[in-house]
Amino acid sequence: MKELDLLKKDWQKNSDSFQQISENEIYKMIHRKSSSIVKWILIISILEISFWTFSNIFINTDDVLHKMNHPEIVTALEFITYFNYVVVLIFVYIFYKNYKTISTTIATKSLMSAILKTRKTVQYYVWYNLGMIVITAILSFFIAFVYNPDMEFLREKLAMNGKAMFVTIGILILVILGFFGLFWCFYRVIYGTLLRRLYANYKELKKIDF
Repeated sequence: MKELDLLKKDWQKNSDSFQQISENEIYKMIHRKSSSIVKWILIISILEISFWTFSNIFINTDDVLHKMNHPEIVTALEFITYFNYVVVLIFVYIFYKNYKTISTTIATKSLMSAILKTRKTVQYYVWYNLGMIVITAILSFFIAFVYNPDMEFLREKLAMNGKAMFVTIGILILVILGFFGLFWCFYRVIYGTLLRRLYANYKELKKIDF
């Protein structure tokens, strides 16, 4: 933003006859920066879904699922997986549309509206992913504990010891909260930084437009 600040100071020093030119230059710079930010949001979201796709390929859970001998659980998990991919791909498509809109828009108000829409979409995307992380973690622990035959000894032991059951549940909650916090920090650093820059551009546009 240093380049933009210098241009703004120069604009304020100039006479009124140069005001329109300076406004156009500031708008072009904000437009270029906003387009670049949204492009990075799109790229990161694509890299993210690619990472999870390749992770699922290399992490083989078929043996564990077959041991459970509950095809309805396998079907339900597959449904959740495909549903999640569809939703994430829809978000990626919306990011692409937002990028194209911001890249091609000319009017200041349209650019401001596109920036706000992009921010909301990214926020929904982040909260959706965090929600899915919590839901997936809870389901994974529950299914592994209840249906995995390898957990039979642990189930019997915990059933006879209420204190051990309480401690185990507490540990699982802490693990889930740990995962949630880890991913929240990731999204906060990556997407949060980009959104703060994007909103700073919005505020600069607001100064120009009003």
